[in-house]
Amino acid sequence: MASKNYLTGLFGASPVAPLQEHMTLVDQCVSKLVELFEFMSSGDTESVEKVYHQIAELEQKADDKKHFLRENLPTGLFMPIERQDLLDALRVQDLLANRARDIAGIIVGRKLQFPEPAAQQAIILVKATVDTCHQALKVVNELDELIETGFRGHAVRVVESMLIELDDLESETDRIQVDLRSALFAVERELHPIDVMFMYRIIESVAHIADDAERVGRRFQLMLAK
Repeated sequence: MASKNYLTGLFGASPVAPLQEHMTLVDQCVSKLVELFEFMSSGDTESVEKVYHQIAELEQKADDKKHFLRENLPTGLFMPIERQDLLDALRVQDLLANRARDIAGIIVGRKLQFPEPAAQQAIILVKATVDTCHQALKVVNELDELIETGFRGHAVRVVESMLIELDDLESETDRIQVDLRSALFAVERELHPIDVMFMYRIIESVAHIADDAERVGRRFQLMLAK
């Protein structure tokens, strides 16, 4: 009983609550990229730097939440999902916030500005990536319902439908990424070669966020399979 009370004291009614709280912070962090890219497109470097600091703060909060969960999640205690599954999901979620901060850091450090029309395509890509992250958060927030129903019944069908939509959203980011690369390729000879290299790196990193959001969903598919 003492162990159960200890768990409840740390995590509330659900042992997955910190995982959901972490993903909420991650989603907020990634969502800030839309503002960052819009300010970058307009050449507002002061606002770009301001949003960078907001992203860095959210990433740090997510990091603190990650360490809390890793350090305090009990071992050898019965839980409705395996401890390692929870930690694996946490690790993938953490990548999203890390990538968002890295992207923002490069844009601020290099004072980058995508040329038109690539700048607008970049915003479209970021918005689609944020949508993918939002969908991953929805999946994570369904974990309580899955646990309550023993990973059976209507809750499973709801999550499976969400996972299909998550896959579709990620596929859409792949299509947009192709368009963005084409738009940048068309004008890259007019730009500084090193800046172009970092622009392609940013495109790749944004796409990786969408990939990692889909991987969050895959972690839950594995839980459902068990």
